[in-house]
Amino acid sequence: MDPIQNPFSPGAGSPPHELVGRDPILEQARILLGRIKKKKPEKSMLLTGLRGVGKTVLLNEIEYMAREDGYRTMFIEAHENKALGPLIVPYLRNLLFDLDRIAGVGDKVKRGLAVLRSFIGALQLTMGDVTIGLDIEPEKGSADSGDLEIDLPNLFIAIGEAAEDSKCAVAILIDEIQYFSQKELGALIMAMHKIQQRQLPLVLLGAGLPILPGMAGESKSYAERLFSFPDIGALSEEDAMLALRKPAQAADVIFETPALKEVFRLTKGYPYFLQEWGYQAWNLAATSPITLNTVQDATRLVIPRLDKNFFRVRFDRLIPSEKRFLRAMAEFGPGSHRTGDIASILDVKITSLGPVRGRLIKKGMIYSPAYGDMQFTVPLFDEFMIRAMPKLEKSL
Repeated sequence: MDPIQNPFSPGAGSPPHELVGRDPILEQARILLGRIKKKKPEKSMLLTGLRGVGKTVLLNEIEYMAREDGYRTMFIEAHENKALGPLIVPYLRNLLFDLDRIAGVGDKVKRGLAVLRSFIGALQLTMGDVTIGLDIEPEKGSADSGDLEIDLPNLFIAIGEAAEDSKCAVAILIDEIQYFSQKELGALIMAMHKIQQRQLPLVLLGAGLPILPGMAGESKSYAERLFSFPDIGALSEEDAMLALRKPAQAADVIFETPALKEVFRLTKGYPYFLQEWGYQAWNLAATSPITLNTVQDATRLVIPRLDKNFFRVRFDRLIPSEKRFLRAMAEFGPGSHRTGDIASILDVKITSLGPVRGRLIKKGMIYSPAYGDMQFTVPLFDEFMIRAMPKLEKSL
């Protein structure tokens, strides 16, 4: 079969041919965007889920929906070692210039730029390495205190008022939002609280790991009243099979049912892995239909490919003690596991695991679904750890 016509697209954030099983989330986003545009109160959305479930794909789809509805949008990816202020400023600058180009706008956009200039000045004082320039006089006393929890809400209000004055709405989309510090996340929550109180046409849509609801709640107790936290999980067997069958059928290719069931067994319904198996099975098949034997042959290609790319890039960021912690955790298979059990298998005191566990949570490798429990953020990572480190080394 022609590999150029292959409808499957494994990759970080690559949109699949068919976005199945996510209609309720997209409908919730459609209602949210519609209500905010009409200045009606509605909770912003923070999507949560493991790696490889398609959170970035959904954010991109929601941004497309927002643009189609007349929104001005900005899409940001948070980074582990980059502060919120310097990260967000260039996007806000471009957004305000975009609003400034709208014919007939009033003074609110100009004020938004002046407040942004004040915000930049405060960043330069507090961080020192901010080099973003804006050739406009700052508005003294607005967003220039140097305290992000004071300045960011003032800046968001100025942007929301500029959007209102321009008769349009703004959608701010942030991926990997769990990388922000507690203070930065708190500043975002406070900013959206002020926006909602004034019913300004600005909405925040984000995505992050399952630790995000807990982080938000710890930062500001009222976060759950401002945001909904849809959980993006693996696809059901029916949806997973449809995600493979429908794109293939559009190219006059059929997956036999045993082949589909085998892919679901191997992938557990996680969208990224479905795309990998679909991609390799397509390229290996001589002709339609794609059979169980073809999928089994594809598996021998997919596993090393995942190990070298999807899993290895995360593994290589770890120091030896972190690798040993995860290897011990992998002994128990998928799902959540007690920290005490991990300590027992490593033959160490549970108190000695605290620093290692904290680093792994910060790196986004594990999270705590309940007190005392740990779970991988990357699906199938337990199987990879056993392949990567066949022998369990006790102690850290």
